[in-house]
Amino acid sequence: MKKDWIRSRKGNDTMKKSIATGIVGALLLAGGVLYAGAPVTNVSPKRHPNLAAAQRLSHEAFEKIVAAQQANEWDMQGHAQKAKNLLDQVNTELKLAAEAANENKK
Repeated sequence: MKKDWIRSRKGNDTMKKSIATGIVGALLLAGGVLYAGAPVTNVSPKRHPNLAAAQRLSHEAFEKIVAAQQANEWDMQGHAQKAKNLLDQVNTELKLAAEAANENKK
C-alpha cells in the first residue's frame, strides 16, 4: 500500500513540473514576441515611394504572422518566428537601400 502512495505522489510531482515548465515556456515565448516588435517604417515615402511601400508591406506581413501565431497558440515549430526574423532583415535592407540611393543623389 505504501508503494502505491509513493508512486502516486511521484506522478503528481512530475505532472506539476511538466505544467510549470509549460507555463514558463509559454510566458518566455510571449515575452520574446512582445520584445521583438514589428519592423519600423523609417523610409521616407516622399523620397522613396517604392521602398516605403515595400517597408509598409513587410510590416503588414509581420502583423499577419503575429495573428497567425496567436490563432495557432504559438505552435508553429519556430517557422513563424523565423519568417518574422527574415522580415526584420528585409526592413533593414530596405532602409540601407534608401540610404544608398540618398548617397548616390548627392
